Amino acid sequence: MSAVSDFPDWGDPNSPANSYRLSQHYVTETIHETSVPNMVTAVLADYRGYDTMFETVVIFTAGIAIIGILRRFGNDDKDAAKPTLYTKKPDLIIDTTCRLMIPIIQLFALYVIAHGHHSPGGGFQGGVIFGASFILLAVSRDLQAAQKWVPEKRILNLAGIGVLIYAGFGLGSLLLGQNFLDYAILHKIMPATPIEARSHSMLGVEIGVAFTVTAIMFSIYSNLASNGSMKEGL
Repeated sequence: MSAVSDFPDWGDPNSPANSYRLSQHYVTETIHETSVPNMVTAVLADYRGYDTMFETVVIFTAGIAIIGILRRFGNDDKDAAKPTLYTKKPDLIIDTTCRLMIPIIQLFALYVIAHGHHSPGGGFQGGVIFGASFILLAVSRDLQAAQKWVPEKRILNLAGIGVLIYAGFGLGSLLLGQNFLDYAILHKIMPATPIEARSHSMLGVEIGVAFTVTAIMFSIYSNLASNGSMKEGL
């Protein structure tokens, strides 16, 4: 409590966070340098692109680590490698409600990803929402029903592809003669100005983040819920 009293007042224009020259640069120059109204996304995906890329790598690594710890293979059952679909009759009310909700949730997730650089949202938020839609399907029906749409191999592929998409924008910048993740140079291969190229590239890396977050989120749930067997969930 004694430390809290030293904090600046909420919204104080003279606080270090507001008065520091870097903060003022973000506030005054973001829209001119990136053509992105959402300052937070510009900082995360452009000015601080290295950090956000490695945050995505951390999520990917965490998911792989959980799979490595929990995933179980080689059961004695002959049919263990052939997961069977849910055979019990699902609850009509729950099943119908989820069938109506899941497409809406996924559509909203796509909106959050696509508009993350213009309004609150982005790849992390949209990826969590999209992953939650598959978890809802697994909870309402069965893990095997969700795996029909997102099988284990596809999940791992999507997680890796997401990281590669993010890194690909950086490598593209390098190949064109600029620094890693310096998106402006990508205007040479985009129908856009250098400023617009930064905006479009941020959308691209957000899509990559969303792939990884969606895949790892559902993979973690699948392993935890099934105790690593990837059969019956909760």
